[in-house]
Amino acid sequence: MTLGRFGLYAFLISAALFFSVPLYVMIVTSLKTMPEIRAGGIFSLPQGLDLSAWKTAWSGACAGTECAGVQAGFWNSVRITLPAVAISVLVGAVNGYALSFWRPRGGTLMFGLLMAGALVPYQVFLYPLVRWFATGHLYNSLPGIVLVHILFGLPLVTLLFRNYFVTIPEELFKASRLDGAGFWRIFAEIMLPMSVPMLVVAAMMQFTGIWNDFLLGLVFAGRENLPMTVQLNNIVNTTTGERLYNVNMAATILTALVPLVIYFVSGRWFVRGIAAGAVKG
Repeated sequence: MTLGRFGLYAFLISAALFFSVPLYVMIVTSLKTMPEIRAGGIFSLPQGLDLSAWKTAWSGACAGTECAGVQAGFWNSVRITLPAVAISVLVGAVNGYALSFWRPRGGTLMFGLLMAGALVPYQVFLYPLVRWFATGHLYNSLPGIVLVHILFGLPLVTLLFRNYFVTIPEELFKASRLDGAGFWRIFAEIMLPMSVPMLVVAAMMQFTGIWNDFLLGLVFAGRENLPMTVQLNNIVNTTTGERLYNVNMAATILTALVPLVIYFVSGRWFVRGIAAGAVKG
């Protein structure tokens, strides 16, 4: 084995350990009872398979005066994430398609402003958006938090699709125009089916970002629509006597489980989409 290959394997093993050891500790801690946790041995295996902490984390952990676990936050996150991902990816695909082939007047300026806005930290927009949403009766509502995620996700999604569409031969677009196809028909029947790898990439990036969001959900969702990450924070920071580390670890894993499953199931498509964009772009 050459020195370079040895260094590569050493780096990969170190990186795998760096990310897998904390996950291992979280899993084994969630399966232990509190007497086992107090006894120390953070890396030791549990003496038995105890799933009571997982049950409590899902439906019985207390966040303030409410003891409903992360279950309510899970369904809130589903209601927030699915429409926000679908709408932002679809609108971003249309934007990228229009900017690549139709080139509307002022499109370059609009695209530059969109990208510039994406570089501004979220915190700068919070107060103006709160005032604007309050005026429009969208503040502390499900449509409001969905709209916020759509607005903040559009720049990245538009950039992804624009960079992908500009690599498609323009002759294909011109031939479709000569055959009498219009804006929407070309998009729906030609461009959209060709961009499936980028659709997967954009959807996965949007889904992960929205599901893992804390700040926007805390500010805009409202008490009745708090996402899973906010519920997790409330559970971990609620102290009524003994701090239940096994429940906290189980709740944390449950919160991160959906994005992990999506990446494990769709990771191959994600890599293909990134590679397609890299080769074409």
